[in-house]
Amino acid sequence: MSRDLASLTGVAGRYAAALFGLAQEAGALEVVEADLAALGVAIAGSDDLRGFLRSPVYGRDDQKNAIAALAKKASFNELTSNFVALVAQNRRLFALEDMTSAFAVLAAQHRGEVSAEVVSAAALDADQAKALRHEIEAMVGKAVKLETRVDPDLLGGLVVKIGSQMIDASLKTKLNRLKTVMKEA
Repeated sequence: MSRDLASLTGVAGRYAAALFGLAQEAGALEVVEADLAALGVAIAGSDDLRGFLRSPVYGRDDQKNAIAALAKKASFNELTSNFVALVAQNRRLFALEDMTSAFAVLAAQHRGEVSAEVVSAAALDADQAKALRHEIEAMVGKAVKLETRVDPDLLGGLVVKIGSQMIDASLKTKLNRLKTVMKEA
């Protein structure tokens, strides 16, 4: 939750909140959310795009033209296209990735969803992820958007983060605790 709240502050939070309000008014929340999710994935997956967005070297017109071409190529909704054009016009592309994250947080809150991140030593199959999501939903009493990733250094078990709460049931942590207890003895 603290990460969620942090993403709603500053420039990114203000822009995301404004877009959220407009998308809600236009009845286009789902479409805009999907566009921004795709944009966020593109930014996260491309060092070149991330560098372009954060670089002060490019002029306003270059940034506007590039972001307009990206929006057209991605077939963004008109509202999303206008939004990214405004961000470029206002020279705020450096915060675009954070804006996409902040919008996702607002949309999840609107749906009454809670985000949970699960780190496991091996990839979870669909049944395991579904069972884990149901357990977390029963624990928090809300719908859960589950994000999973793999960290082989855990050796086994899981680390679950729900907002600011963390449940570390990894073998690595258990072995470290045992090591500490053995040193004390």
